[in-house]
Amino acid sequence: MKIKEIWFTNDYIYGRDETGREYSQSLLWYPKLRAANANERAKYTFGFDGIHWRALDEDISFESFTYEDSEPTALQRYFLTHRDINVSSFAKSIGMDSGLLNKYINGFAKPTAECEKTILAHLIS
Repeated sequence: MKIKEIWFTNDYIYGRDETGREYSQSLLWYPKLRAANANERAKYTFGFDGIHWRALDEDISFESFTYEDSEPTALQRYFLTHRDINVSSFAKSIGMDSGLLNKYINGFAKPTAECEKTILAHLIS
């Protein structure tokens, strides 16, 4: 799959592949693109396997448009929108391994529903 066209809304990047199929990803995964203005977002190049914004030092692979987690979970969304939270300190305060919490936040592991509920309860308390 190769994205041939992209466009943005405030919260998403959209792409269309060579067959006309459309994909989207949350810009929460790409804070530099999220903060960029329209002119900065327009200065990209298509590469062999992705899209590159040289001035922003940002890359998005074509493959990432097909990932199941293109939309962050509630847990991921919270940490991605509250970047000032010290993940290690928070994890320690609830008795959790900080490496595991980072895996949950970045989508490399998936918490059980009960575990996610417990983490979110500590965040909003």
